Amino acid sequence: MSVVASRFGAQLGGLRPTLLRHAVLLFGLGLAAALAIWLLDSLNPFLVFQLSTVSYFAIAAAGLTVLTGLNGQLSLGHGALMGVGAYTTAILLKRYMNLNPGLVMAAATLMTAGASIVVGSAAARLRGPYLAGATLGLAVGLPGVAVRFSNIFGGDAGLAVPALSAPDALSSIPQEVWLAWVGLVPTAITFTLLANLVRTRYGRDFQAIREDEVAAALNGIRVARTQVVAFVLSGACAGLAGSLLGYTSNLAAPGSFPLTLSLELLAAIVIGGLGTLPGAIWGALIIVFIPDWIGSLNDALHLPGTVRDELPLALFGAVFVIAMLAFPRGIQGGLTGFWRWRARRRSNPVSMGAPDTS
Repeated sequence: MSVVASRFGAQLGGLRPTLLRHAVLLFGLGLAAALAIWLLDSLNPFLVFQLSTVSYFAIAAAGLTVLTGLNGQLSLGHGALMGVGAYTTAILLKRYMNLNPGLVMAAATLMTAGASIVVGSAAARLRGPYLAGATLGLAVGLPGVAVRFSNIFGGDAGLAVPALSAPDALSSIPQEVWLAWVGLVPTAITFTLLANLVRTRYGRDFQAIREDEVAAALNGIRVARTQVVAFVLSGACAGLAGSLLGYTSNLAAPGSFPLTLSLELLAAIVIGGLGTLPGAIWGALIIVFIPDWIGSLNDALHLPGTVRDELPLALFGAVFVIAMLAFPRGIQGGLTGFWRWRARRRSNPVSMGAPDTS
């Protein structure tokens, strides 16, 4: 008993400094980001609003990174899980308008985690295309549920989410700045917790199952239970992201959570760097800013209507292909390869060639 207690204590002793280090690092980065947002608002308020949307895409992509990148489960239904979080937020605020946003987001996270237990338990029995098909059904079917039960979910028009206003002491802060600041808090908490999770036994079990389920089971890992845990964690992140999306758009409606949202999240984690948390941030930045840049290109070129409608999808696909050719391991993998090449070149400047980004 004393040996077990000693090992448990040693594990906690190793975890706490890591958690504290990550918390301090992300707190410092969060403060710097909050200051940058405040300064940026005077130059470009719309850019600040876009940054507030990056926060919920980054949270959802981070959760999907845990599920797909670390645990090897493919999900095409995370857009629908974001919808669960957004509708939970709208229904709660419809009944309790002045409820604290932190409590609302926590409730949306827990509600989506509960729904993910059901979905994850079924998903743990499936593999490959069957798993993708099951989660695809979730993405396609859930908006229909919102339309079918219109007395609860508002039908096609959806439910309104009251605007997130700053307290009286900070009433001079512009709305878009306050939204961006509020988005930074759950983003920092999510990334801190997930960054530490990958260093725990669960994080190692996730990766062991991804590499070889049979070998993981032979080593005593309970595969099905661990896969459900990964799905619930990922779903909880999607619920939190959905709640933030509801606050940002002031609406929870079926049209806000189409199948393309799930596909965008999947593309984000692949382009950003599959299996890495910084890759989730790179991916979120891409799916927020690339469509806006493509829209500006459309306006500049004055293209015909049919070409104009199809160009964004074609260019997004081209960006995806080019990114995969240039950075097979995603943007984060490419950056890591470049820094390693640079370090090797400094240590041996004569024999080093081009950077390895594969």
